[in-house]
Amino acid sequence: MRIPRLTLPSTDVDACLAFYRDVLQLPTTGTTVHVGWTDIDIGPTSTDPGAVHLAFNIPYDRFDAACTWLRKRALLLRDPLGEERFHVGGVWDSESVYFAGPHDAVLELIARRSFVLEGNVSGDFRSGEIACVSEVGLPTDDVPALVRQLVVRTGLTPFGDLSEGFAPMGDHEGLLIVVDRDRPWFPEQRRLPGARGMEITMEGVLPDAVLVDEEGWHLISAVATSAPSKGRRSASTPAW
Repeated sequence: MRIPRLTLPSTDVDACLAFYRDVLQLPTTGTTVHVGWTDIDIGPTSTDPGAVHLAFNIPYDRFDAACTWLRKRALLLRDPLGEERFHVGGVWDSESVYFAGPHDAVLELIARRSFVLEGNVSGDFRSGEIACVSEVGLPTDDVPALVRQLVVRTGLTPFGDLSEGFAPMGDHEGLLIVVDRDRPWFPEQRRLPGARGMEITMEGVLPDAVLVDEEGWHLISAVATSAPSKGRRSASTPAW
């Protein structure tokens, strides 16, 4: 699964764009940020989207260099014990570092052992080594119900263990992190998740798949077999 395009709402487009362009040094065209194979379109909104979560894939063997690079330009986020680097075993088999983004966003660089990129890079880390947006956090008021909707209507499958409040869906290249809207984001565990106004385009899901959640975000397939319908069914409405 891949996330080729993401619409990110912002109450201050210029400031949000400046963060990705000037702080993270990512290339931009107009109000679109290019992150490897993912384009992030930053659009204006008058409604606070809440604390968005995005994770970016980086090469596994470049994690140390990426942490050094990131520490010089962004505020790293720590857990209550003061840790700022996190290893996750099991199906994840990854290393992560979290940092603060615009509008209270919780951003993450994640190095997955199973995610292999061609080339052998050494020296200082560069923004061009960021491969893609690999995770998007999606809050909902009923995690199990949304998981069922995603399985039936998009073909996405669970990734690792699921719980009543947390359910990753997809694979190493593209994951939807479905969370209870009252579950604060790791690692600080103080920001409640938000994604109001966000649109996620995903490859590898069923053609014409559309989901709209009451929390204000929606998901669409990158592949359409016919013209889109005028109405969009809510994720809380059964597809059968």
